[in-house]
Amino acid sequence: MGAAYLLWLAWQAWRAAGTSAAGTIRASGALSARQYFLRGIAMNLSNPKVSLFFLAFLPQFADPARGALVPQLLLLGSVFIVATLLVFGAIALAAARLGKWLGSAPGAHTWLNRVAALIFVALAARLALPGR
Repeated sequence: MGAAYLLWLAWQAWRAAGTSAAGTIRASGALSARQYFLRGIAMNLSNPKVSLFFLAFLPQFADPARGALVPQLLLLGSVFIVATLLVFGAIALAAARLGKWLGSAPGAHTWLNRVAALIFVALAARLALPGR
């Protein structure tokens, strides 16, 4: 059933109209930068993986022999936050540039749909064929 569903998604992507993705996003009412920022914070705070990282993985790097644990954990958490802001910020800026370029490139939407269709077909074939 999974392979059949992926093939159906591939068919839908292949025959999708080549309209501009940027036009549909702007028509739906774009959020402000502040709203996107607050949404990102809410998503991160509600993500159980982030909580598990801070509760299970990060404390392994704190050493009681080097002093109080709370300042060490605060420093490690701060380093994590700065690294995350830098990496996710760079990804967001690159995605914004790529989105503007794709929105203005004629035929880009059709090309992306065709690539997505081929990926769905490849995933369906991997799922359906034995040999794992």
